[in-house]
Amino acid sequence: MTYARSTGPPDRSHVLARLAGTAAPVDPAQAALAGLATPFAAALAAQADAPSTPAAVLIALLERSCGRLDVVLTERAVHLKHHPGQVSFPGGRIERGDGGPIAAALREAYEEIGLSPMAVEVVGFLDAQLTVSGYAVTPVVGLVNERSFKPVPDPAEVAAIFAPPLAFFLDERNRATGLREYRGSTFEVVEYHWEGRRIWGATARMLQKLSIVLNEINNI
Repeated sequence: MTYARSTGPPDRSHVLARLAGTAAPVDPAQAALAGLATPFAAALAAQADAPSTPAAVLIALLERSCGRLDVVLTERAVHLKHHPGQVSFPGGRIERGDGGPIAAALREAYEEIGLSPMAVEVVGFLDAQLTVSGYAVTPVVGLVNERSFKPVPDPAEVAAIFAPPLAFFLDERNRATGLREYRGSTFEVVEYHWEGRRIWGATARMLQKLSIVLNEINNI
């Protein structure tokens, strides 16, 4: 199967069209295993001594007044136990009272960056991802009007909030490769670099998947 590539900056209608019909996986861990595509992803699956913990993140696409879409990212606080100082999407484990990945992603986004759930228009999902910390993460994609979002970082979890243009991640020239050591082996992994920040790990893999989905506009 081949695809036609999108041209020009992505807009609201493009995102809605590409994510229409996507659904959250019933079993995120199994969905993540089914989508393994790299040696590093396979190594993550092999290390799981227990079932992965279901989690969710919010990929919030900020609609600017000029029509541009930006991606809301956070820099994690340096004192956190898992992934201190790294760039991530707001999110966390799916709690029993959440009822699913949407509620979990919206709750975490409100707690971490002050984004009201009422300001988010959920438009779709990406493939679940495994993480080195033992989570099976469902990425929830939502559109947010910039006038509805006044960033309020939770200092217990978030050191900074920033929002690169979505078009930056859709341009393959901005996608770099790095090396990751994991359990005695070295793997090539994808990463991005934006204004002095390194975006890597599961966050980079989700951004890469988002770019693939949004760049594939038509089966031909």
